[in-house]
Amino acid sequence: MGALLIVDDDENIRNLIKLVLQKQGYNTITANDGMDALDKFDEENIDLLITDVMMPRMDGWELCKEIRNVSNLPILILTVQSDTAYKIKGFELGIDDYLTKPFEPAELSVRVKALLRRYKINTNHIITIGNLTIDKDKFEIRAKNECFTLPLKEFEILFLLASSIGKIFTREYLIETIWGYDFEGNERTLDVHIGRLRERFQGEKYNIKIITIRGLGYKLEDFYAAKK
Repeated sequence: MGALLIVDDDENIRNLIKLVLQKQGYNTITANDGMDALDKFDEENIDLLITDVMMPRMDGWELCKEIRNVSNLPILILTVQSDTAYKIKGFELGIDDYLTKPFEPAELSVRVKALLRRYKINTNHIITIGNLTIDKDKFEIRAKNECFTLPLKEFEILFLLASSIGKIFTREYLIETIWGYDFEGNERTLDVHIGRLRERFQGEKYNIKIITIRGLGYKLEDFYAAKK
């Protein structure tokens, strides 16, 4: 596993983040501004970037631009700025999450874990399950002579379930991964999307089955294996 790159011009903040994440077993590297961070990025194998915005020499925005030109690794902005305009700017630059200071160490850990999960899933681009081939790059699903283009959330749910056949994904995990840590919608939203996927890809024709695990969540199985 690569390292988590922590970028902040405040040494105390850098050390706090480093301590929190190292307790979770992560390898960390620190940088004091954007220029220093780019040097570390070129030298090391980096899996995730956590960066402040206001820093000397190169700020967090410019750093995000530079990183996004060469990598799709997850980026978390950690800043005192809570304005909506700041958040919008960050997401427009391609960041994946945004957390304001002061922060709760437990929340930072949860967000980092969720981002790394999502990134790991995203590194697989094509998955075959049953009679379906799921292509993440094209957001297409193919089955013999058929080609489907699904609504984005339905596609992401199916891709996630297909990434680990037979694994039970809890409702909380699915919601957090697909909709994000801050999702405040109705949990029934997930059930509606699952229902639509079942209607689209029924039984023997596509050889897949989405199974409800009562009290836990869902898993995807080969249709014939699920019948045994």
